[in-house]
Amino acid sequence: MQISHLIAGRTSGDVIACDTGASVRDVVALLAARRIGALPVMEAGRVVGIFSERDVIYRMADEGSACLERRVGEVMTAPPITVTPQTKVIEALALMTRRRIRHLPVLEGEVLCGFISIGDLVKSRIDEVETEAAAMRDYIQMA
Repeated sequence: MQISHLIAGRTSGDVIACDTGASVRDVVALLAARRIGALPVMEAGRVVGIFSERDVIYRMADEGSACLERRVGEVMTAPPITVTPQTKVIEALALMTRRRIRHLPVLEGEVLCGFISIGDLVKSRIDEVETEAAAMRDYIQMA
């Protein structure tokens, strides 16, 4: 299965993002309000990084609460690791595992068309395995 199946029905407008000039304090409040762990960081309509709760934790450990006054563009993870809609779910899972990340922007060229989490991918994979298991049970019962 491809990432395009996961984001079908979603629009880029559904993706919660921020601009590089937003303050860390404001974006942390947005993450908390939306109960999300990360978001893409945009500049001039392009994804230039990802800001996650890990970025906050690392900066807090180094700088204390002073990091909350910095701009997201200064503390985000960049460049972003991305996938395309044609990327296979299993490939995206392998990429996330290898790079130890939990979120991926989905880009068509340079245009953001989705944002997926490891939870999205795991759920998709579980659904796929359950469907295959049901098909096998049906096959065995028919034989």
